[in-house]
Amino acid sequence: MEKTVRIGIIGCGGIAGSKHMPSLKKLPNVEMVAFCDIILERAENAKAKFGTADAKVYEDYKELLKDETIDVVHVCTPNRSHSFITVDALEAGKHVMCEKPMAINAEEAKKMLDAAERTGKLLTIGYQNRQRKDAKYLKAEADDGVFGDIYYAKATALRRRAVPTWGVFINEYEQGGGPLIDIGTHALDLTLWTMNNYKPKYCVGTTYHKLNQQTETANVFGDWKPEEFTVEDSAFGFIVMENGATIVLESSWAINMTETKEACTTICGTKAGARMFDQGVLEINGVKHGNMYETRPNLDGKGVPFYDAGSYDPAYEEAKQWIRAITDGTPMTVLPEQAYTVTRILEGIYESAKTGKPYYFE
Repeated sequence: MEKTVRIGIIGCGGIAGSKHMPSLKKLPNVEMVAFCDIILERAENAKAKFGTADAKVYEDYKELLKDETIDVVHVCTPNRSHSFITVDALEAGKHVMCEKPMAINAEEAKKMLDAAERTGKLLTIGYQNRQRKDAKYLKAEADDGVFGDIYYAKATALRRRAVPTWGVFINEYEQGGGPLIDIGTHALDLTLWTMNNYKPKYCVGTTYHKLNQQTETANVFGDWKPEEFTVEDSAFGFIVMENGATIVLESSWAINMTETKEACTTICGTKAGARMFDQGVLEINGVKHGNMYETRPNLDGKGVPFYDAGSYDPAYEEAKQWIRAITDGTPMTVLPEQAYTVTRILEGIYESAKTGKPYYFE
């Protein structure tokens, strides 16, 4: 009989309610038995919707961690608390799925990495975009050597007017940054993963607070309050890897540009290149038989009239792979060492923007 995995949710806000808990609820061998939030009502609502009948609710996550029957903890809190909650959970003998980004800076992320190594417990970070069909296809092609030596890439996370105005997204203290650490992190993760390159040499970064004080914003989530908007509205990075490869990172919640896309990468190699579009469209280009070509693989599963291939949910695939890693020992999709490198680069871009100088990685 398949083992039932008992899970505790720490942080029952938007990302837990829209991604983690619905995905876990679909898995037959998972029970959500504990819910914690600093607003007790949110924990109670989460229990009612996703929990077992005898699930417990908490305001203090340390009380939840005392339950020795809990196998796994999902950390879905604001960025500032990712590190210390994750470390405490690992030390309490729990496997941990922590929502992205790994932490607000590299020092805090390293504490998480060290705790996982010290305790022998599994730790992964919520980069569900790796589970998209276009991302998996691109990664498989890269691993097969289709692109050759990938020496240039562009990681893109650009929104025109979509600043998240709920929660603490625009609070620098709680989040550690704005669009760079929020959505830029997904684009950078996809890019590094596709390239299989996790050795940065140096980076140069710029951040902008150009739109924070605007009031008539046309923001899709409603006007933001200028006095609360303390993070950057846009950030850009130029990253050079140890092998000479270059990555350009673009991130913004609100940029005056119509050609926007999010969690996408463009790669250029010695044999071929590829670029992602929104809506899961992937285009590969190269040269064959003395001619240039562009091709788009059919990733929607549609090829037979009247046949529905069914829906595909990257968040569910992420949860499924994560639980399999725990129950069956299959490899995790996102390794903590990889997420740590993403955090190091994000921190480097922020530091370069502050100093006006290149940031060198030791």
